[in-house]
Amino acid sequence: MPSPLLPITNPSSRHAAPPSFDPASSLASPPPSKDGGAGPGDDPMANLLLISSPFDDEKAASVRPLLSRASSYAPTVPPAAAAAPPSGFQQQRRRRSASENSLSSMSDNGRHQPLGREVADAASETFVLTRLSLKLLRYLGVGYRWITRFLALGCYSLLLMPGFVQVGYYYFFSSQVRRGIVYGDLPRNRLDLYLPKNMDGPKPVVAFITGGAWIIGYKAWGSLLGQQLSERDIMVACIDYRNFPQVTIGDMVKDASQGISFVCNHIAEYGGDPNRVYLMGQSAGAHIAACALLEQTIKECGEGESTSWSVSQIKAYFGLSGGYNLLELVDYFHSRGLYRSIFLGIMEGEQSLQRFSPDLVAQDPNIRIAVSRLPPVTLFHGTADYSIPSDASKNFAETLHRAGVKAESILYKGKTHTDLFLQDPMRGGKDDMLEDLVGYIHAGDTEALTKDAVAPPRRRMVPECMLKLARAVSPF
Repeated sequence: MPSPLLPITNPSSRHAAPPSFDPASSLASPPPSKDGGAGPGDDPMANLLLISSPFDDEKAASVRPLLSRASSYAPTVPPAAAAAPPSGFQQQRRRRSASENSLSSMSDNGRHQPLGREVADAASETFVLTRLSLKLLRYLGVGYRWITRFLALGCYSLLLMPGFVQVGYYYFFSSQVRRGIVYGDLPRNRLDLYLPKNMDGPKPVVAFITGGAWIIGYKAWGSLLGQQLSERDIMVACIDYRNFPQVTIGDMVKDASQGISFVCNHIAEYGGDPNRVYLMGQSAGAHIAACALLEQTIKECGEGESTSWSVSQIKAYFGLSGGYNLLELVDYFHSRGLYRSIFLGIMEGEQSLQRFSPDLVAQDPNIRIAVSRLPPVTLFHGTADYSIPSDASKNFAETLHRAGVKAESILYKGKTHTDLFLQDPMRGGKDDMLEDLVGYIHAGDTEALTKDAVAPPRRRMVPECMLKLARAVSPF
């Protein structure tokens, strides 16, 4: 039996997250405020969580603050920026400096940083990943169900370790990867950029939001996809965002939207084509990206709304193994171990489930015009996915199609939640999902399609026997 968790009740604010628990005093600290700091709570004892959730180290981290398809689009300044105190000028200078530093590093003829700095960066990234994994375990409890799943995860990771080592080496030491580009003022407001070897002209760009159960999402999770697409002459920007319990879903969507804005309006400075920007998300990242896209199109149809990017700047949206109707998924996730109390804390309470369910939002007749302005949508999903059933993508595509959006779902028979994202890419050779994705991005580009037709098959990263064993023990 899993360890009991006291429910998270009545999240009164969109930005409120469950407080941490101090065993010494048995008193809950106030929930975090909008910016991730502490704020006043209503009833500390009503919001107790059995597992402690310190995240002061994230807040204390050092932070360096921050075209449409038709060139006539001029992004406006968001209200928060317009009302910023004088210090905002300094933040803008820091953001500009960060961008200039990133640009200068690109013109460095591919030279690396000193080995000591690379090793230090690798150690720092490893620490972050370890901390995120421990955070997930603290929230999921230490009952029998999660002990067995943790052991399964350990076996799964060991079996795929040959592939992870190769991807990690590429991530830290390849001259094609620009890590930690600052896109905002808050912790985790960074993105990684994966560049094609041949930067002889503007390249199509995929703005990618990684998954991680809304708790352990991290930009490095997209490194394998970034490597795959960069080999096909496609630039990839993996956008990081803050996780629960530091923030709840509203701020995750806000972070993702700000990262998308940076890509849309600044990617030309890095050699990307601002007229060919594609948005993509995987698992929880697909849900967050869909929420950001819908929120943006609703804002654009409202009166007096100020936006820093436009849905017209997104050429298409790709969702990979995502969940889009939370009302249907909350009990399913509970049965899988993501307990209802935790999930409702992430989603800001039961009353917010519909608001953060893209499938249900798109069904609202009052915003039908706004929904119809969405870019083309393609949803990829495996039929053997038992982390998020494939019906989630199928139903959302049908909802969007009825609303006038060009939408479709592509289902891969027998593929699980991790087959499409990890095992198949590590298997090498022909990858159906990758070929479909590249085909959409290169549609209409005769030269690129010709190169794709003669592209060599990707090399195998993990022996087949280990891949089959990993699939058998996968906890996902």
